[in-house]
Amino acid sequence: MIAKTLKFTVFLLLGISIFSCKKVIFVPDQEVIVDPTGGGSETHDNGFPANYDVVFDNSKVHRIEIVFTPEEWTAMQADLKVKTAGGGGPGGTSNTENPTYFPADIYYNNLVWKDVGVRYKGNSSLRANSGKLPLRFNFDEFEDVNPEITDQRFYGFKELSMSSNYNDPSVMRERVADELFRDFGVPAIRTVYYEVYINKGSGPEYYGVYTMCEIISDTFLKSYFGTKTGNCYKPDGTGAAFAQPGFNLDHFELKTNEAQKDKSDVQKMFEYLHANTRINNPAQWKSDLESIFDVDGFLKYLAVNTTIQNWDTYGRMTHNYYLYNDPTMGKLRWIVWDNNEAFQSGKMGGALPFDMSGVGTNWPLISYIIADADYLKRYKTYIKSFVETTYTTSRMTSIFDSNVSLLQSSVNAERTGFSYVNGQFNSAVSTLKTHNSSRVSAANLFVQ
Repeated sequence: MIAKTLKFTVFLLLGISIFSCKKVIFVPDQEVIVDPTGGGSETHDNGFPANYDVVFDNSKVHRIEIVFTPEEWTAMQADLKVKTAGGGGPGGTSNTENPTYFPADIYYNNLVWKDVGVRYKGNSSLRANSGKLPLRFNFDEFEDVNPEITDQRFYGFKELSMSSNYNDPSVMRERVADELFRDFGVPAIRTVYYEVYINKGSGPEYYGVYTMCEIISDTFLKSYFGTKTGNCYKPDGTGAAFAQPGFNLDHFELKTNEAQKDKSDVQKMFEYLHANTRINNPAQWKSDLESIFDVDGFLKYLAVNTTIQNWDTYGRMTHNYYLYNDPTMGKLRWIVWDNNEAFQSGKMGGALPFDMSGVGTNWPLISYIIADADYLKRYKTYIKSFVETTYTTSRMTSIFDSNVSLLQSSVNAERTGFSYVNGQFNSAVSTLKTHNSSRVSAANLFVQ
């Protein structure tokens, strides 16, 4: 906690002052906390732990306002048009360059964060015919041009992502899927609902309910694994399928330890996966593979992902997962990412069947591992455990209903052209419940 604070109420227009080389945030008619020691602010400065209790409080739908100057907003839309030119689609785009960050002020909890970097993010969602597009925040992106925000943080978070709940009339697929993965012991980020308002110079406009997501390489690694010193990869592209031929280390983007450029752990994982011992000495093959890759964790992930049906990931698409070389385990571990397409049979060939029929050597992490009798047995055990403990019909009904209670008024307020709901919210939730029941039945048949 901040040592000795001075509290006062300000009845002035919004302004910013400097006190002991730190920002003081003035908000009209609101109580403001100033640190007279110069030790920094837990809300705005680096050196404080990420405050999940505030930012990811799932007992409510939060409100956040993003304020652009008219000029910056216009420039941001022009940049988006350039970056999305030429089409693109799931798994890749014609223009691989990310949209540009533009400065904006962020208002939350009666406080303001100045000159926050805000950009669009995503792939297919950026090409959707909707004003509700996904966003990414970097709170010290513009520290070089504004020294007052050097090492600026949002309650300990440097970066955050705002999912637009693309193509999800229930609004909750992303958040509920992440919750299920975490509950079953699969590494997954924290998520929470936010009402997003954007002010382009003429007052706040409601852009709808977004799902705030923590960033893997910012806070997640430290909070989940206890350290972020290991190599973290964001795979994307055909080489990320681990298939032979086609494997390409360039398709594994380092998100930590970038300067070292050492991807030997992923290379070793690939070599062990495709070693001849898989055929002539299975015990040795498994031992070698397990020395570099958390196979058990992958089987647990596979059990959950296949049961809930998420097609937009490995097995159909060469993206939407991370790998982290966990120093405490000494192995690469699977991290799920981007679950807005979960809880449906799917597109692009559909979600994977329980028995992985049709999943060939193009997806060797699945086909080779499931082909082993011991691994197959463990996979079935995890499916059985998941549907009996975490994905039960009664538990899921309660989860869906609690999300409806949270979201109903916020969803009802979404505007035409800034929503993927289109009057289908309640029917979409009913579909989720029906899907849960059918998948539990299908899982029980498979594991018999």
